[in-house]
Amino acid sequence: MLEANTPAPEFTLISDEGKAVSLSDFQGKKVIIYFYPKADTPGCTKQACAIRDQYAPITESEVIIIGISPDEPAQLVKFREKYALPFILLSDPDHAVAEAYGAWGEKNMYGKTYMGIIRSHFAVDEAGHLIEAKLNVKPLTTADLALKIVGA
Repeated sequence: MLEANTPAPEFTLISDEGKAVSLSDFQGKKVIIYFYPKADTPGCTKQACAIRDQYAPITESEVIIIGISPDEPAQLVKFREKYALPFILLSDPDHAVAEAYGAWGEKNMYGKTYMGIIRSHFAVDEAGHLIEAKLNVKPLTTADLALKIVGA
């Protein structure tokens, strides 16, 4: 598990716009990173829409919000368009970045155990260090956690 005051793992992933996006692109700004299992599923939609609905107060302090899932960029485009999501969506199809952040692990649903994305939230400071790292967050709490980080 990653801890506060440690360097955030660097990454470069492809966005829904087909562009390579790296964490280092945002050096000097706070970044909220959240991992979600699958675009356009009930929990992930609640999570994304809660962030969307609090986007203005979160980003008033020039905070960058990044959602990461194993979905392909084409799926992310549909998700963004369907729900008017104003933040960056990145594709992590081999879940390497999720693993680096500890957001990939064993899950259990209906008695079946499998590996998958653990719904998680991370806040990174202007110098690239973690301010906060939380695993197993509820869909509706990600926006609240982001608001707390920016002091809103």
